[in-house]
Amino acid sequence: MINLDEFGMLPIGIQREIARKEKARRKQKGITQEELARRAGLSLSSLRRFEQTGEISFASLVRIGAVLDDEKAFLNLFNPQEFQTMKELLDAKHRKG
Repeated sequence: MINLDEFGMLPIGIQREIARKEKARRKQKGITQEELARRAGLSLSSLRRFEQTGEISFASLVRIGAVLDDEKAFLNLFNPQEFQTMKELLDAKHRKG
C-alpha cells in the first residue's frame, strides 16, 4: 500500500483540493450551487458538504465533472501510460509548478 504521507498530501488534503478546484470551476462558469446540484442530480446539501469538506461519492463527483465539462479528466485518472507511480505524478506536478 502506498503511504501518501511521503508525498506530502493525505487523502483528505486531496479531497479538499479537488473540492476547491470544483468550486472555482463552478464560479468561473457562473453556475450557482443550486443549479449545479440540480443539473448533476444531487441534493444541494450534498454539494455544499462536498465544497466544504471534500466528501462525496465518486459517482456524484463524475456527474459534477460532466456538468462542468471536465468528465474527460476521470478517464485519465489511472492512465498507466502517463505515470507509473504516484511519485512520478507528483514529481511532474512539482516540475510544472
